[in-house]
Amino acid sequence: MRHEIVLDGFVITSDNSAAIGEKPQDAVYASDVVTAKFAARVALLEQWAAGSEPQAVLLHNFSGADQWAAYMAGLTELFAEAGSVLPPISGSTETNMPTLQSGIAVTMIGKKNRNLAPAESLRWFVYGVPLIGEKVLARADQTADLGLIQKAFGSALVERIWPVGSKGIAQEVALLMGRPVKVSAAIDMNSSGGPATCVLVGVQPKNAERAQRYFGENLFLMKFRL
Repeated sequence: MRHEIVLDGFVITSDNSAAIGEKPQDAVYASDVVTAKFAARVALLEQWAAGSEPQAVLLHNFSGADQWAAYMAGLTELFAEAGSVLPPISGSTETNMPTLQSGIAVTMIGKKNRNLAPAESLRWFVYGVPLIGEKVLARADQTADLGLIQKAFGSALVERIWPVGSKGIAQEVALLMGRPVKVSAAIDMNSSGGPATCVLVGVQPKNAERAQRYFGENLFLMKFRL
């Protein structure tokens, strides 16, 4: 389990973004469409990490009524890029108080559709490069492609995934395994993964070479040490 809540068969995941957007006092400038897409990206990846697929999305818009349409466009774009069906979307907008900086949160409610293999039984890779802030936009070609991941699930190439957040790859591996582990890869293991620009990908050992060919140069083998 990462950060999801499982309740009566439903899987609930959430993520948020603050001070990123088009307002003059935002710390990082990005279009509202892109901001929403990356806020929702983490919640979607956490659904997949739990073996579930979203059935509904709640959009929490703290930026104002003018941003709602762009945020909806970002969610639509995310699901299209991921090759997933766009679920029903509802939510709320802060219209009583004007805000000086952008703020958005996305909650997804899903149902499990895959059984999860034990993490220890799989060969694990890092797919994508950990990026934050303006680097997310400047180095988009190094970001894990959700469409490729979804297709890899469909072809039974990938068994499990695990998004990387602000604590970095090494901390996420420990969380995935449920214990401290010694692990290395040809990539920075401690940098923040920002909006999950990189993802841990688990495959059956027999599929390791196939995974390397499929995901290409942004796939990094993780080596575990005793």
